[in-house]
Amino acid sequence: MPLPTDSTTTKTMKFVSYQHKGNQDWGLFNSKTQFVYSLKEKSPSLIDYINSQKFNSELSELKKFEDQANLPASELEFLACLPKPGSCRDAYAFRQHVAAARKNRGVPMIPEYDEFPVFYFTNHRNITGPGPVPVRDCHLEKLDFELEVAIVIGKECKDVKAENADEYIFGYTIYNDWSARSVQMKEMKLNMGPMKGKDFANSFGAWLVTKEELEEKLIKGPNGDQYDLNMSATINGEKISNGNTKDMTWTFAQIIERASYSCTLAPGDIIGSGTVGTGCYLELNGSKVTNRWLENGDEVILEIDGLGSLKNTVLREADV
Repeated sequence: MPLPTDSTTTKTMKFVSYQHKGNQDWGLFNSKTQFVYSLKEKSPSLIDYINSQKFNSELSELKKFEDQANLPASELEFLACLPKPGSCRDAYAFRQHVAAARKNRGVPMIPEYDEFPVFYFTNHRNITGPGPVPVRDCHLEKLDFELEVAIVIGKECKDVKAENADEYIFGYTIYNDWSARSVQMKEMKLNMGPMKGKDFANSFGAWLVTKEELEEKLIKGPNGDQYDLNMSATINGEKISNGNTKDMTWTFAQIIERASYSCTLAPGDIIGSGTVGTGCYLELNGSKVTNRWLENGDEVILEIDGLGSLKNTVLREADV
């Protein structure tokens, strides 16, 4: 299953996790040559490698491994880049999405949005990568995609300030925060946050891309680093969403500051950005741009410059 090449950057080194001949492995993917170099001998898994804290000291060595990539991508089954993260939070960082969704519900923009970044915990044990995403009948009642970017924490941290927070980010990937809107809307009336409307699936891209790979797109700002990366969603061949990671109202640095307040973040923890403006049917339907929800068999492709693409197919799974 080959992954797409990426013409938006001259860099080629991406961390991946995959199945090969019945065994799970991880390594470096060269997006130009479409070959992978296994790093299983260096560490049992990518999350173990992140925990080892060896990346910065081994960067030049890793680049040599990338050039020696010898496993054809076409022979591999790519998984989520980090199949078993330590935890998974999802933030609410794009004001355009929040404001549009509230307007469509006939409620004003909540002023507390501008006081601090918010997030919720989602299911870090129900992770998928590219490929089919099993859903039950109740999920197909207003099933939605959500176009997001996510970070992976690279170093343990607590009480981090935003001005220093970017140094704790190991890398970036694509995130589809699937939502069963009918279930979610009923649950949210109880003011407990997202529950069964969210925890059935979280899909992450096959590529985990380090900050070094994205330097060409870096935007330095007073509240932390941002990147000029175009984001899009295509459903059954029709492109319906367009956005950019630089439009995040709250930076990942600010989100890390909030998340780490009196709380330890660990290597391998994932934090999502929240949905980019136009990045879900909830927003598009409410704005009369579209008038549908996802159905069994639909193909959803999320793309972000430098991070590749994430292709999933909705697969109805019978209730037990």
